[in-house]
Amino acid sequence: MLPSRGGAKVAAPVAVLAGPDAAPPAARICHRFAAVPAAASAAVPNMPRMSRILIADDEAELRGLLQRYLTEQGLSVRAVPDAAQAAQLLARERFDVLVLDLMMPGEDGLSLCRRLRAQGETIPILMLTARGELVDRVLGLELGADDYLAKPFAPRELLARLQAMVRRQQQLGAHLGPAGEEPLQFGDFTLHPTQRRLLRQGAEVDISTVEFNLLRALASQPNRPLGREKLLVMAHGDDHGVSDRSLDVQIMRLRRLIEADPSAPRHIQTVWGLGYVFIPEP
Repeated sequence: MLPSRGGAKVAAPVAVLAGPDAAPPAARICHRFAAVPAAASAAVPNMPRMSRILIADDEAELRGLLQRYLTEQGLSVRAVPDAAQAAQLLARERFDVLVLDLMMPGEDGLSLCRRLRAQGETIPILMLTARGELVDRVLGLELGADDYLAKPFAPRELLARLQAMVRRQQQLGAHLGPAGEEPLQFGDFTLHPTQRRLLRQGAEVDISTVEFNLLRALASQPNRPLGREKLLVMAHGDDHGVSDRSLDVQIMRLRRLIEADPSAPRHIQTVWGLGYVFIPEP
């Protein structure tokens, strides 16, 4: 039984993870976390296996506990202490959900959420914070967060919310889960990312490094719209120095290479006001 502020007892003892304002000592957090009943620790069967979760939270103890718990549930978890590292990982790797702490030193969670959405990043975002006021929840959702969980919370609830967010994205048609570096087939083509090869009906296609990097970036997140800036960072790095006009020219050349009719593309489609989306099977 966990005591409430008024001294009353709360039924159903579960592990509760709290933020720095309400958190018990680290040893007590670890004790409560380890005490989750076996039934609650079992992997949820409906959660897609090896979905990739990125956690950005400046509280080291909480990051470690969440990473351990979610990993035990069959998820692939990366955890970083600030917004800068989270943004760098998002630019280079695929994740299915971003768990983002609202209050972090430097750039806070709200600012990062706003920036990601402005760049066209569509990853589902769950805001995690010790501040549970209505204005914080509303502001986070208005800036582009998909869900909101206030500390302290039960890890099982976090898992259930992540499950719902991944399922919702799948129902919308977005391809989630790690793309890895497996060969990808689309139309008459097969893309081999690790070998840096593009084949058309088994024959080698002459493709430049710039075009290949752009195609690989697009293909790494099929059916998910990518903002221009995110696409440029994925294809050419943070210091790309590539203008929007140059990106459009690169896309035009890539369409001429892989599209039967570049004027009516099937695989690389424009998302007006945002960027581009790669459709393997239109």
